[in-house]
Amino acid sequence: MAGAVYAGNGPFSRRCSDWLKAATGSAEVLLTPSCTAALEMCALLLDLQPGDEVILPSFTFVTSASAFALRGATLVFVDINPDTQNIDPERVAAAITKKTRAIVAVHYAGVACDMTALRGLAERQSLILIEDAAQGICARSHGRALGAIGHLGAISFHETKNVHCGEGGALLINDPRFIDRAEVIWEKGTNRNQFFRGMVDKYTWVDLGSSFLLGEISAAFLLAQLEASDAITENRRATWRRYHAALEPLARAGLLVRPCVPEYATPNAHIYYVILSSLAERSRVIGELRAKGIQAIFHYVPLHDSPAGRRFGRAVGSMDATRRAGDCLIRLPLWCGMSDEPERVVAALT
Repeated sequence: MAGAVYAGNGPFSRRCSDWLKAATGSAEVLLTPSCTAALEMCALLLDLQPGDEVILPSFTFVTSASAFALRGATLVFVDINPDTQNIDPERVAAAITKKTRAIVAVHYAGVACDMTALRGLAERQSLILIEDAAQGICARSHGRALGAIGHLGAISFHETKNVHCGEGGALLINDPRFIDRAEVIWEKGTNRNQFFRGMVDKYTWVDLGSSFLLGEISAAFLLAQLEASDAITENRRATWRRYHAALEPLARAGLLVRPCVPEYATPNAHIYYVILSSLAERSRVIGELRAKGIQAIFHYVPLHDSPAGRRFGRAVGSMDATRRAGDCLIRLPLWCGMSDEPERVVAALT
């Protein structure tokens, strides 16, 4: 079709960005091919150099770490809060050195980290606070959207997320000083956006960057999902609540631990998980559920114990809660439109 835009940064991308800015309060939102790409943009914006340190949890997806290792930073892994599986601010404080440049807060299962404590730490130490809100669309902390509280935030629209476009993401820019350079990085290191605004008579290569735009077809798919996000989120929350209520007797009996949601957090029901007593118990339960036609799976293998984690970083302090989550956590089935599945899963657990 003549005049149509398919490659990215077209009308659907702009409508998605406008929707996300209105929903989150971020100063600027740039759609990206993935949350990984958004995190890699964060690392470029920080101008990280070899020897710089970035503090992050070990219980997270690999690209929470690799985005910063790619720029030569040393990864400093710290333990999580055993109640929320989120990074522990006290462990972060103990890991800060003169080489620390940034803190990465990963909002596990769409439940907010303690952003008040982390933001205070970042401000006192003149550090950049980055939110890996891959799982955080439509979730909040003290009423503020996840991804829009730190200096920079990254969201995922991968097909496994509550709101998706198959594969996609977004960079949320909450500190205006990063906007102009982020647009250059986003446009392959060129000042193309300035050219389109009539600020320069031609565009050229001015900085490092890459192909960080989301295609327009994906953006069109995403827009429809965003417009339905309230209904999607409430449907998932209803299923989450059914799990939580049905599992209370097992939790009271000490057979498992249910998720804990702090008072300040408004989660999006991205994941419902339980924590069992041991790796052996988890393996047994997963096998028994599989035999009954129910897919329940574990989650992250802690990064600090991985070959690349040991190569590119180090752990500071004990990692007991991280190891417990890595060995004992099970994710239960949860999707938009579930009917009697929560009760069937819980019945299979008993």
